Amino acid sequence: MILAALSGDTYWLIAFLIGLVAALVVAALLAMLLRYVARIRGSVDELLGVAGQVGANTAHIPQLEATAPVLGLIVDVAVVQDGYMNALTDGFGPLPDGSNGGGAEEEAKA
Repeated sequence: MILAALSGDTYWLIAFLIGLVAALVVAALLAMLLRYVARIRGSVDELLGVAGQVGANTAHIPQLEATAPVLGLIVDVAVVQDGYMNALTDGFGPLPDGSNGGGAEEEAKA
């Protein structure tokens, strides 16, 4: 048998080489792990920065709820003003540029 022909020093050398290869593989895996952890940490820092910007952008959303009623009031006032303008121009005939000078109501009737 070939195994029986090996000396004790040869067995120690084989065991040392197997341990050395295992240690090198573990060191390579640890280096890869550290590199991936650094990449993940960088991505998390970037996400935290973006999250702060998103938080700042969405902080004013509750104020937007007040916009719809204000827009409704603006439309109501615009309708009243349109009525006033129509009342002022009724009965004067067409303008020199050929338009009728009426408001949206007269255009809708036409």
